[in-house]
Amino acid sequence: MKAQLILENGMVFEGRAFGYLKEAIGEVVFNTGMTGYQEILTDPSYYGQMVVMTYPLVGNYGINLDDMESYKAHVKGFIVREKCDYPNNFRCELTLDGYLKAQKIIGLEGIDTRSLTKVIRDHGTMRGIISVRELTPSQIKLKIDSFVNQHAVSEVTTKEIYEIEGDELHIAMVDFGVKQNIIREFKKRNCKITVFPAFSTSEEILNVNPDAVFLSNGPADPKDLPSVIENIKKMVGVKPITGICLGHQLLCLALGGNTGKLKFGHHGSNHPVKDLISNRVYITSQNHNYHAETLPQGAVVTHRHLNDQTIAGMYAKDLNIYSVQFHPEACPGPTDTEHIFDEMINVMYGKELEVCQEI
Repeated sequence: MKAQLILENGMVFEGRAFGYLKEAIGEVVFNTGMTGYQEILTDPSYYGQMVVMTYPLVGNYGINLDDMESYKAHVKGFIVREKCDYPNNFRCELTLDGYLKAQKIIGLEGIDTRSLTKVIRDHGTMRGIISVRELTPSQIKLKIDSFVNQHAVSEVTTKEIYEIEGDELHIAMVDFGVKQNIIREFKKRNCKITVFPAFSTSEEILNVNPDAVFLSNGPADPKDLPSVIENIKKMVGVKPITGICLGHQLLCLALGGNTGKLKFGHHGSNHPVKDLISNRVYITSQNHNYHAETLPQGAVVTHRHLNDQTIAGMYAKDLNIYSVQFHPEACPGPTDTEHIFDEMINVMYGKELEVCQEI
C-alpha cells in the first residue's frame, strides 16, 4: 500500500506501508546501527519516536522472543529502505512485518533513508506523520501541532514495585523505562534489585533500606519530570546513586547542573567515547536526544563523546554519584563498556574512582 512520510518542514517522502496500516505521528530520529532492530523497537527510550534505520536492509534475521528489551515495542513508526520478507536465521520466530502488525506499529519502506537522514542531520529532529491517505495542509498542521511526548515516562514505567532476588548489593532501581539488559547485568553480579515506578517518592524508595539507588534510562526531556528531580534531591548524600542515560540527565539537574537538547540526538551502536577513568576510547551504544550540558559543582567529567565533545559521564566523589550518558548494557551494540557496571557497584560500595585529567 502506498504511504508517505510528511515532515513538519513540509518535506514528503513517498514509500510503501507495512506492518499495522494505521496513521501515526511521532518525532523522527535516525539510528546508525547495522543490526539490532529488534532491541531498538523494544527499547522504551524510543517511546514517541519514529526510527529511521540508515542501514539499507532490515529484517533479514527476523524477530525472536528472547532478545526483547521490554514486554512490547515502543516506537511510533519504523522507517527502512528495504524490509526483508523472507528472513533466514535459526532463531527466527516472526518476520519484521508480522511483528509490527502484532504490535500495531506502522512501517514505511521504499524511501531513500540516507536522504532522509541528511535532512534530519541538517535541519534537526522533526515531528512527522506516516499516512496511508492524502492529508490537507490544515490536517497536517493540526496533527503535527497536537503531538506531545511530555508524558512518555508515565507510559513506559512499571506500575508496581517488584523484586529480583540476589545475595549481594541491594539496589533500589527507579524505572523510567528500563531496558532488560540493565537488569540482567546487575543480576549477573548477584545484586538484589527492588524496582520502583518512576514517580515513587524518596520515602518509599528509602524505606526498603537499599545499599544504593540506580536511575534507569527512559524517553523524552528530563525537565518534564520536576517531581522526580525533587525526589532525587532528597536521596542525594543519603545513598550512593548511579544512573544511565535519562537517569544521568536527571542526576545532573538534581545536583544543580543543566541539560539541553541535541540537534539530532545520538542513536546507534557506533559512537566513540573517551573514558577518562581508563584513558581509553570505546565504541558505545547510545540513544538520547537530550544531554548534560553543564555539570553541577563538585562533579567531574568521566567520559567524553568524541564526535561532538558532549559530556558522556560524570562522577561526584563526595556524594558517591556516578552516571553515564551512553548504554554500557548494549543491546544493541558493542559490549566494550560492560565494565561500567562493575565501576558503578564499586561506587555503590563507597569506593573511589580515579579519573584521569582531560587533555
